[in-house]
Amino acid sequence: MAADILTQIVEGRKAEMKKRGLDFGYEIPQERKRRVHPFIQEKGVVLEVKRASPSKGDIAPKLNASETALAYQEAGASAISVLTEENYFKGNLGDLKRVCDSVDVAVLRKDFLIYPEEIDVAYKIGADAVLLIARILDKEALGKMLSRCASLGITAFVELRLEEDLKKLAAAKSLAAGELPAIVCGVNSRDLKDFSIDLLKPLGFLERIKSVMGSDCSVIFESGIRTAQAAAFAGSLGFTGLLLGEAAARDTSKAASFVKAFVSGSQTPNALAWKKIAAKTENLCKAKNPAALVGERKYRPLVKICGLANVEDALFAADLGADFLGFVFCEASPRNASESVVRSVRAALRDKPASEASRKSEPFLVGVVVDATSEQAKAALALVKEGVLDYIQLHGERAAKEFFADKENASLAHYCAANLSGADSKSGEGGLDGIQGLLDLGEPRVLLDAKVGDKVGGTGTQVAEDLVLKAKKKSPLWLAGGLGAENVRAMIEKYSPELIDASSLLEAAPGKKDLEKLKAFFAEIGAAYAGGAQF
Repeated sequence: MAADILTQIVEGRKAEMKKRGLDFGYEIPQERKRRVHPFIQEKGVVLEVKRASPSKGDIAPKLNASETALAYQEAGASAISVLTEENYFKGNLGDLKRVCDSVDVAVLRKDFLIYPEEIDVAYKIGADAVLLIARILDKEALGKMLSRCASLGITAFVELRLEEDLKKLAAAKSLAAGELPAIVCGVNSRDLKDFSIDLLKPLGFLERIKSVMGSDCSVIFESGIRTAQAAAFAGSLGFTGLLLGEAAARDTSKAASFVKAFVSGSQTPNALAWKKIAAKTENLCKAKNPAALVGERKYRPLVKICGLANVEDALFAADLGADFLGFVFCEASPRNASESVVRSVRAALRDKPASEASRKSEPFLVGVVVDATSEQAKAALALVKEGVLDYIQLHGERAAKEFFADKENASLAHYCAANLSGADSKSGEGGLDGIQGLLDLGEPRVLLDAKVGDKVGGTGTQVAEDLVLKAKKKSPLWLAGGLGAENVRAMIEKYSPELIDASSLLEAAPGKKDLEKLKAFFAEIGAAYAGGAQF
């Protein structure tokens, strides 16, 4: 796949329209026959008629657009999205007409539209909304597109992903002639430049959109949802809608379960916890250093210091700028932390005046468990429910399976860690398939750590490079295993992780940090950025 598939798609469409016209050779009605339906005014799901994609290839190449749309309507879809791009998605305007002629819900023309006249085509066929991708339109063009939607009385579904997209939309609104159309915003978890997925991206941008567009603005979570569990997670985050393509198109019999899961999803402690992480990540993005040495990420990673077993070490790490403090709840571990230590750390952090702290915000406290049925794990879960711990880290496949066996646990603030072992590991314990399985369930991030023998953490061993690179293609990288002052800068420059997690290489002895090593560790992180990192 090319580095910038979006540019290829847009340029290909321009060439096709130059040869075939805006109608791409299809007969367009002279007048619209359908009434205009409102598009996503209440919580609901947009299911997509989708044959293929650049990232997945053929998805449902033989689907019948009309039958698929009717199945979606039967499943409770609030709207139907129809892909009309031909070269990469194998859709067409004929599909749009067949769907508009078949259903009595809102229909979205989803394409890479660049001319206002393309909106006219969609309207005459019967579309109630059109997708406008801010990334491919300048503010003048977007303003004209908004004006055209308003004149026709249909909804502008504006896809945003970057701060500059939102600024462009705000400017376009002022440039639009006459009244504005109904505007629904969408945030795509898939980066259209390289088609990578980041399930946390929509959440990180949600409140920013509402602050600019108004608290009543409908915002849709787009792409990346593959299971009903993931749809429920998206439904808990505060989005008005979910746009779902591949998973429903592959098997329309599952569509109803996706709709039910999203619509019934309500805010949970886990959703609130991930909102905090998303906000922290967005804040780091805003404070990025343009002179950074790292190519992909222009800002420092989040930092977790783990294996903390006493108050002094935890507070020292917090003052150095740690974003997460990790406490192991495992009796067999030499780093086993007591409940009293965690409570003391929480109390000390809350009591410390902000003026005395060198950090910008209070770090999150994490309870690490490897056996979710143990007494230590139960104590950690109780601390999360009480608000003393912010998150549970489910370290390893066993912990995750035991945790999720109780369905009520899914609402608790948590994330998972996968142990990778062996350069060719692909499935089972310690495998990449396990990581993908967690992402499919709606886990926005999975922490990578090395597995050595029966040990599942604190080994001081790095994850094999080929496994890190493969895992990084699945989701933004959270990396643990063998990180210390002697190598953290190189690891940042090689992998551009979003979060780094260090433990054993920062110790004087198991469970006791070496304060000089901690200082050196943070100094090396700062050294990866010209002028030093801003903590």
